[in-house]
Amino acid sequence: MTHPIIEDLNSRHTVKKYDASRKIPEADLQVLFEAMRLSASSINSQPWKFIVIESDEAKQRMTNTFANMHEYNKKHIFDSSQVILFAHNPKYTREDYAKVVDKGIEDNRTQSENREAAFGVYLFAELNTKADGDTNTWTKAQTYLALGNTLHTLARLNIDATPMEGIDPELVNQEFAEELAGYQCDVALAIGYHHPEDDFNAKLPKSRLALTEVLTRI
Repeated sequence: MTHPIIEDLNSRHTVKKYDASRKIPEADLQVLFEAMRLSASSINSQPWKFIVIESDEAKQRMTNTFANMHEYNKKHIFDSSQVILFAHNPKYTREDYAKVVDKGIEDNRTQSENREAAFGVYLFAELNTKADGDTNTWTKAQTYLALGNTLHTLARLNIDATPMEGIDPELVNQEFAEELAGYQCDVALAIGYHHPEDDFNAKLPKSRLALTEVLTRI
């Protein structure tokens, strides 16, 4: 199939070695960040924070979190242009959703007189909240929607990436506790441009299961 979207997705791969000399232009970063902000989420909950690590100081802090595990990903921290922490709210509340509702009023999506009615869909959040207020399973799932949208956007911008569940969540959340402000990070994303010679994964053909094995039309 020939289509610009398919061509971009076929060229996308998980980078194994970055070209440390190349940085993402600020204009492209602004497009990326806006696309991340526009990501879909259940009931428009937006239960996420995105922490962009780009200064040498912040990258050194991130590098330090590989002290105990997943050292194979440590090289990406300084070689890539940026690393993004994708974090979710582990205890999403009605007060959190009120920010969404009030922003909807500000944006003329919801009429002010319908504010209370707008909380009707919050029932779905309550159904995914444990007795102790834990919403981790639900809000983490929303954050992966944002991650998927980010990967697609990067492919369209011809920017490379490495999704990393290979991090130490305990150390990452300790190191960036102030920035995360109670949110939980379990996955990070390195972004930049692959090394033209040393990124072996860029040279391998794309391999996916056949469409007939994963899609059924009924």
